[in-house]
Amino acid sequence: MTNDILTIGGDLAVRRMGYGAMQLTGPGVWGPPADPQAATRLLRRAVELGVNFVDTADVYGPRDNERLIAQALAPYPADLVIATKGGMVRSGPATRENPGISLDGSEAHLRQAVEGSLSALGVERIDLYQLHRIDPATPLEETMGVLRALRDEGKIRHIGLSEVGVDQIERARAVVDIASVQNVYSLAIRKHDPVLDYCAQNGIAFIPFWPLHLEGLAGSQTLADIAQDAAATLRQVALAWLLRKSPAILLIPGTASLDHLEENLFARNVSLTTAQTAALDTLSLG
Repeated sequence: MTNDILTIGGDLAVRRMGYGAMQLTGPGVWGPPADPQAATRLLRRAVELGVNFVDTADVYGPRDNERLIAQALAPYPADLVIATKGGMVRSGPATRENPGISLDGSEAHLRQAVEGSLSALGVERIDLYQLHRIDPATPLEETMGVLRALRDEGKIRHIGLSEVGVDQIERARAVVDIASVQNVYSLAIRKHDPVLDYCAQNGIAFIPFWPLHLEGLAGSQTLADIAQDAAATLRQVALAWLLRKSPAILLIPGTASLDHLEENLFARNVSLTTAQTAALDTLSLG
């Protein structure tokens, strides 16, 4: 098993297999889940199985996801870290044609968003608050200054970014410490390799979203053979590869299925040989 613990911001020790809660919403990430009781059972089961890092965002619902987490898990275990995100506005259900979101990195919006998340989650301070996307209409330095002020006011413990390049991380770090970066990354999609390397070199947690994206690799004979030899599923191999890829990686695979939750979490017990890892390293769609 790879090293199971990662420290965020120098003081938040979490297990590297976390849970992303986005799928516990209604269709198009809009409204509450169809079965709130099942969603509650899933969140509680994740914690029972050792998850102590849960990722959410104010636009998941919006707010329904944060409220569900509070209803399911509060009073929170002492070691549970809940990360949320802000900087987006959701106007309706996401569709293939229209994601139903816009960006807002202004001070007025972020202050309102942070207060909303504090209330929905039922906490006095957010452990990790991540800028969901950079708003092109607001200078990045201005947005980070707002988040720094909110941190200094005691409403945020650590600050993160999402879907950024190295240059943007460096601009943000010139204003305030950055504890995490959440970018799309998987066995199939590795365009953010330079960001992962930068994070590893600078003590920043790298949180892949869409870590189980295998489109284009699902028919790979190499992947199938390794899964068979490791007595694991394709999904478990993909997650195990990510855990081995870098000690800076913190995984948040999401699902609304208890069976898939357990399958994903048991990936931390899948051992890959050096040769298997090298073979997987050659598989990429970009």
